[in-house]
Amino acid sequence: MFENLSSALQKTFKNLRGYGKLSEKNVKDALREVRLALLEADVNFRVARDFVARVQESCLGEEVLDSVTPGQQIIKRVNDELVDLFGGAHKEFDLTGNPASVMLMGLHGSGKTTTAGKLANRWKKSGRRVLLVACDIRRPAAVEQLSILAKQVGVEILKPEPSETVPMLGKRAAKFTKEGKYDVVIYDTGGRFQVDDELVAELKQFRAWTEPRNTVLVLDAAIGQESVNVAEAFREAVGLTGLILTKLDGDARGGAALSVHAVTGCPILMTGSGEKMDDLTPFYPDRMASRILGKGDVVSFVEKAQGLVDEKEAMKMQEKLANNQLDLEDFLSQIKQMKKLGSMENIFDMMPGDAMKMSTQQKQAAAKASEIEMRKFESIIQSMTPWERRHPKQLDRSRRLRIAAGCGRKLADVNQLLKRFEQTSKMGKQFKKMEKRLLRFKKLTRK
Repeated sequence: MFENLSSALQKTFKNLRGYGKLSEKNVKDALREVRLALLEADVNFRVARDFVARVQESCLGEEVLDSVTPGQQIIKRVNDELVDLFGGAHKEFDLTGNPASVMLMGLHGSGKTTTAGKLANRWKKSGRRVLLVACDIRRPAAVEQLSILAKQVGVEILKPEPSETVPMLGKRAAKFTKEGKYDVVIYDTGGRFQVDDELVAELKQFRAWTEPRNTVLVLDAAIGQESVNVAEAFREAVGLTGLILTKLDGDARGGAALSVHAVTGCPILMTGSGEKMDDLTPFYPDRMASRILGKGDVVSFVEKAQGLVDEKEAMKMQEKLANNQLDLEDFLSQIKQMKKLGSMENIFDMMPGDAMKMSTQQKQAAAKASEIEMRKFESIIQSMTPWERRHPKQLDRSRRLRIAAGCGRKLADVNQLLKRFEQTSKMGKQFKKMEKRLLRFKKLTRK
């Protein structure tokens, strides 16, 4: 997401950095390019117009034009305005109450039911007792889908009874959850292909019975400006406390995310990309602005890694790497840890530097190549015996041929794996040498 906008903005800012001193004309020309980039990213034209006007007003003062680094000053102003455009500070769900209650709404195809499962998974992992309530009684197999997700993440589900209406289910669920057995209840309400009077009346009645603290709209970011219109319609009809944007990996423009808060005033709480239950992340305006301006989002990457990677296992791996004790069992473990972090394309999106300069096509190609390589290496290691994994240096040609045949790969693939493993092992030796030099240096400085 935002690849096109990010590329256009970075190109504009690169030109600005080339000027030792900026004139008013330089600034206006650059911001004209920024406005065009925003419009091409499918940002609402009023939002784009007001955004550029605010940036221009803050950039034409002496503080910027007479600065030693005027280009950097303008980038900072754009960054600050992007953060404000996204809603400023990060907003959380209101999880007070006994139990806390979340009412999810959305049109058909927005990913609402999957999002309900992802939220349940997230809060269960944090130690909360979660109940899913299947309120979508019209869409075929909706209740069954939510039941499968509930079983997958390990939470309970309340299903509708025969001939029970949605408001009746809401009344029963509200009474059921007051027993104090759950910390959070998530209502997965029914959707439509468009906002109509019947849907609005049903949601209003349901809300009156359940009195949820969180009324959250799940929006498909890939439908662009239409998602903004949908959000505005739900806000006016039912009232909203927040938004969740899904399918961010399906839209390279990102206009919906840039426009929806400015138009509705509702905070973006979380974003989703991918079908896995861990593919839902809190939305931080400052981090998203950083990604758009090509500075990456290392903080989110570290947080994601901390939540999914075993800390003890990581420390053990680090120690083995430093002592040159890695074997292919460890290498296989590293591959599995990487796979937990999600798609390589999403990882590239968080990385600063060269990864941020890649086009969408380049990221997709690089991510695909990395994922293919990981799957290939995984199958090769799994074709080895435990002894072979622990003694990679003892793998002669005959063993390599047997391993290749066992996993349907070529001898060259096995050789590539062993070469990559050797490169990783050498990194450990280099770290060890640097550590020894540092110790010697400390001893000398003490003397």
